Amino acid sequence: MTSKQRAYLRGLANSLDPIVHVGKGGVSDAMKKQADDALTARELIKGRVLETAPQTVKDVAAEIASAVGADVVHVIGRTFVLYRRNEKEPTIVLPKA
Repeated sequence: MTSKQRAYLRGLANSLDPIVHVGKGGVSDAMKKQADDALTARELIKGRVLETAPQTVKDVAAEIASAVGADVVHVIGRTFVLYRRNEKEPTIVLPKA
């Protein structure tokens, strides 16, 4: 993914509310399933890592992205953004590379 495409996705994610919240229990299988289902429906999701989480935001984003086959678009503060293209019915059209 190019930096131009990442910038475009970051812009789209600005208006999203976090739907994945990671707390003191860390990343669970249920959370990975939730992220997978959400990415199938929306392609772009935002997550939030609470201060009580045992992992860093970057580690959480990488773990979930790896588990669901997504790209980490953005990690800043306590939030992260993941993107996975829906090959059957894409809703987001990325700028050309």
